[in-house]
Amino acid sequence: MTNFIPIFPLSIVVYPHEHLNLHIFEPKYKQLINDCIIQKKPFGIPVVINDKMNELGTLVEITDISKTYDNGEMDIKTKGLQVFRILEVVNEIPEKIYSGAIVSYPRNNEHGKKVIMDKVIAAARQLHKLLDVKKHLGTNEEELCSYDIAHTVGMTIEEEYELLSFMNELHRQEYLKRHLAKVLPVVAEMELLKEKIKMNGHFKNISGFKIS
Repeated sequence: MTNFIPIFPLSIVVYPHEHLNLHIFEPKYKQLINDCIIQKKPFGIPVVINDKMNELGTLVEITDISKTYDNGEMDIKTKGLQVFRILEVVNEIPEKIYSGAIVSYPRNNEHGKKVIMDKVIAAARQLHKLLDVKKHLGTNEEELCSYDIAHTVGMTIEEEYELLSFMNELHRQEYLKRHLAKVLPVVAEMELLKEKIKMNGHFKNISGFKIS
């Protein structure tokens, strides 16, 4: 299936099911959002990395207009729907100042393995504890998927985009598991180093070495 969608390129990765709040202030995107509201249609957010728009992005729907300002700016709430791949960018649309794209929607298998997801969630919670950050992962862990965890485990935008490119939940779970297995020992070592630095200058209670 292919179709035409208006696009709003951003330097972020948006995942399906994700809730994203946006402040709309540029004239072309004010027009885009107003058109989507009137036509009750979604728009696409392609991922921009290093000033380059990539082929993958996420289709989002507008769920609420939180505030409209006198100058036409808006605060809106959106929700990610599905991943798309850009087949062709349409830079000029009659009577519009925003761009669009002809896109396809890759088949996305969202069935993973609970045992792997449980390990990912546990590792994510361990990471948050080490970093002393409070992160709400969701009210029902049984329903969490890789997309729900992805923004909470300290990945770069390049890594988040790579996760977006996987069209299989099992592959996404394995990717997150490997990432956390790599990151956790580094963070734990940093915490140990911080504790050593804090102890510098304190009176130390250390047993002497017994020379035989």
